[in-house]
Amino acid sequence: MKPAAAILRFILSLVTLTGVPACAAETHVAVAANFSEPAKEIAAAFERATGHMAVLAFGASGAFYTQISQGAPFELFLSADAYRPALTEKEGLGVPGTRFTYAVGQLVLYSTIPGLVDAKGKVLAIPGDSKLAIADPATAPYGVASIETMRKLGVYDALKPRIVTGSSIAQTYQFVTTGAAPLGFVALSQVINVTGGSRWLVPAALHSPIEQQAILLRKGAANPAARAFLKFLKSRAALAIVRRYGYGTR
Repeated sequence: MKPAAAILRFILSLVTLTGVPACAAETHVAVAANFSEPAKEIAAAFERATGHMAVLAFGASGAFYTQISQGAPFELFLSADAYRPALTEKEGLGVPGTRFTYAVGQLVLYSTIPGLVDAKGKVLAIPGDSKLAIADPATAPYGVASIETMRKLGVYDALKPRIVTGSSIAQTYQFVTTGAAPLGFVALSQVINVTGGSRWLVPAALHSPIEQQAILLRKGAANPAARAFLKFLKSRAALAIVRRYGYGTR
């Protein structure tokens, strides 16, 4: 048997035996901070299923959009909103027709202190000078939802002097867990597996839907791993992980 034919036969045998491509690739993904933990699980499942690797970076959606518009080498964008993926598509940074909602977020008022947060969020109306942590509304959709909630409840003006903002929802959560702020608005996914403390699941009617969309970026258009990861996000395996972290799906 000729050497070239032997090599081809070996490659084909690998695909047959493992069920994954013999020539695996990797893709670089910008992921909204609130989706950090489920994204890690999805990436691991993706690698097991396809052999491809998703290299994840976590941060605020607004900051990622700025980086992408300035040429950052991301191939996929998993935002915490629908606005920025739509904008990347409109501006020619994203591939038309690839944008979709991968998760619908849930806002939570959380404290590590048991009993501090009541079942209806009335703690927000209690006078005081203690800090309240939220994500920066300029870069993080969860911050926008936090302010909308406070306005809807009629407590924003009173709380405004007490608000401290994290650069992302991850930093906001850190403010609460370290005691820098006794309570804060965070993502359900961050506390769904955390025991103790106290929390209030904010009713969806109090803020605009946190519709989180993904899009294939132009830099990843020719990368099979990028396209495969976007497809995997819609799979039953990925959706099961998304729901397990408290997100809604469409």
